[in-house]
Amino acid sequence: MDSIYSKKEIFMITLSSVDELQATEAALEKIKYSYPELFNKLFHVVALTRALQFKYQFMGTLIMDENHNEYTPEFVMPTVIGLYIEEVQKLKDDPNIQVLLQTFSQNKNIGYAKISMLVLGKSPESLLGASYIK
Repeated sequence: MDSIYSKKEIFMITLSSVDELQATEAALEKIKYSYPELFNKLFHVVALTRALQFKYQFMGTLIMDENHNEYTPEFVMPTVIGLYIEEVQKLKDDPNIQVLLQTFSQNKNIGYAKISMLVLGKSPESLLGASYIK
């Protein structure tokens, strides 16, 4: 089966993705060491998102003040969602939140799910390819 892309073009696309993931990882590492309290709050929210089995897109849209209606869990008690939103708000109330918002904004094209996986310690190489994480 022929592709419209040459092998060299596909390789470059993949390299670009690795570069983006590595740049995002480096930005998160910088936050981790320069703003440890902010990073710990982010880690807490990402871990909570995972534990509750909410979509990382829901978390990301809440952090970035985007429309989250489409990603709000449907079959979860409103009180649980309210508690979750309070935890996200604690992160957003951090005095250094602009650093995180800038990092999320600059790396938005890799997606909130992959950013979250990097926060949890996954390697950039393990996140290559199509993402099934929401």
